[in-house]
Amino acid sequence: MRDFRLYAITDERSHPGRELAEVMEEAILGGADIVQLRDKHSDRAVVLEKAKVLRELTRRYDVPFIVNDYIDIALEVNADGIHLGQGDTPLLAARKLVGDKIIGISTHAIEEALLAEQQGADYIGVGPIYPTATKADAEPVTLSYVREVAARIRIPFVAIGGIKLHNVDEVLAAGAKRICAVTEIVGSLNVRRTCEAFIRKLEQGGAIHGV
Repeated sequence: MRDFRLYAITDERSHPGRELAEVMEEAILGGADIVQLRDKHSDRAVVLEKAKVLRELTRRYDVPFIVNDYIDIALEVNADGIHLGQGDTPLLAARKLVGDKIIGISTHAIEEALLAEQQGADYIGVGPIYPTATKADAEPVTLSYVREVAARIRIPFVAIGGIKLHNVDEVLAAGAKRICAVTEIVGSLNVRRTCEAFIRKLEQGGAIHGV
């Protein structure tokens, strides 16, 4: 898969009154180079319509488009890939359905990361690093997990969970090269500017506040 640095995930609850496509376009213009549709609340028909809108947007900007959980919707709109949690369709079963499309897997422990790598995941999510409202019941994995993954995992990984502009330097200094922020991006009053600020942090690689 094409490498990436800044992963943007949808969360419409964070931007009431603003259109999904408008917010995600601003993220792309600010430097987000992969976009995921994540909607755990709407029914399938609504998610499908959102997927169609974001597929058109990401195609226009040549940005990979990932659908969370809904393999059938990803196939229907010809998304570039899917993202699965530990409780979703097993990776090997998903691979049979999606072929060579991108498959990302959320991981919370090194055993999960190693298994995902062994089974052919294209990338893994590492988190939540910090407490986060998007997964309030999840125990933070802390920076120690980032360091462990950076040392032992060869496939791309993206740090996620509670990452903000004020703490991203320490995540990068722990070994992350790709980060995902949800509410910090889509809930921002200026989405494009926030993404640009994250890109600057990524370019500096955590050098300002190394740990």
